[in-house]
Amino acid sequence: HLHKSFRAFIKVRPNDKDAKMKYQECNKIVKQKAFERAIASDELKRSVVDSLDIENMTIEDDYAGPKLEDGKVTLKFMKDLMAWFKDQKKLHRKCAYQTEKITICGDTHGQYYDLLNIFELNGLPSITNPYLFNGDFVDRGSFSLEVILTLFGFKLLYPEHFYLLRGNHETDNMNQMYGFEGEVKAKYTAQMFQLFSEVFQWLPLAQCINNKVLVMHGGLFSEDGVTLEDIRKIDRNRQPPDSGPMCDLLWSDPQPQDGRSVSKRGVSCQFGPDVTERFLEQNKLQYIVRSHEVKAEGYEVTHSGKCITVFSAPNYCDQMGNKGAYIHLRGSDLKPEFHQFTAVPHPNVKPMAYANSLMQLGMM
Repeated sequence: HLHKSFRAFIKVRPNDKDAKMKYQECNKIVKQKAFERAIASDELKRSVVDSLDIENMTIEDDYAGPKLEDGKVTLKFMKDLMAWFKDQKKLHRKCAYQTEKITICGDTHGQYYDLLNIFELNGLPSITNPYLFNGDFVDRGSFSLEVILTLFGFKLLYPEHFYLLRGNHETDNMNQMYGFEGEVKAKYTAQMFQLFSEVFQWLPLAQCINNKVLVMHGGLFSEDGVTLEDIRKIDRNRQPPDSGPMCDLLWSDPQPQDGRSVSKRGVSCQFGPDVTERFLEQNKLQYIVRSHEVKAEGYEVTHSGKCITVFSAPNYCDQMGNKGAYIHLRGSDLKPEFHQFTAVPHPNVKPMAYANSLMQLGMM
């Protein structure tokens, strides 16, 4: 508008030098803006975040300003920052760019000392360090009560930054067989187990992150056509049925070949890369993250990067020798970063110590 006004003014006052100069300056700005817009339109699809390599930005030795502690904003950092800005000084660009991440953990299965190790390695949950634990907090490991009470405590402390999804082991029949019911009764009372059973029924079955990534404990469905809206509508406050979407979210597994096949677990199904592809396309998602299966490396990427498994119980049942892992999702593209860890020692209480006696025989 200003550009047009100057042009009109010059027509009326052709000899006004000041106006002519301002018009030329304005013309230059208009051309520059047009050039910037042309460049920007080529990159509309990409966020600036995607072109940043924050991890490899170095903070020079002579920089004396505020620094993030492990990439996290703390109260001390904010106080230092305000004092630094008050003196008209500049924050280092690495700190200015750093973005929030979310950490996704898989099965923890009563391995309390390994859970503590995750927090040691990755920082305690906080508003700036959010977590999602993807089910199977209890059973098998003999410190399930300690795990679940710690996780529930953080959920109460940070309800908007700490997420818990239901696994197939947050159910009565699994708890009766694999140790959690026995452990609660041994350490507390049968009534307390009933309360846990009630709370488990309210745990969400899936979590969608930034409309791009869907997280669930088990996997995808026995039939095509399930939408995110269908998942939202599931009546989850119950023990899971033997078939259908609720059962699949808790129990299914991926397979390398296309199509579906009968599950080796005897419940739900195995789903192939084509099933994953169709589900993601229909729901406009990029990939799924699931847990539910022990993996030697703690994680596995299948279905051309569109189905990721994460398992966070290292040396599962004290005998599998597997690593544990957790995933960081950060930035606008939510590209997964995998972090592995190994088992730490725990007090001498064997896995399955509180399990049904028939199941204990199976462990020998």
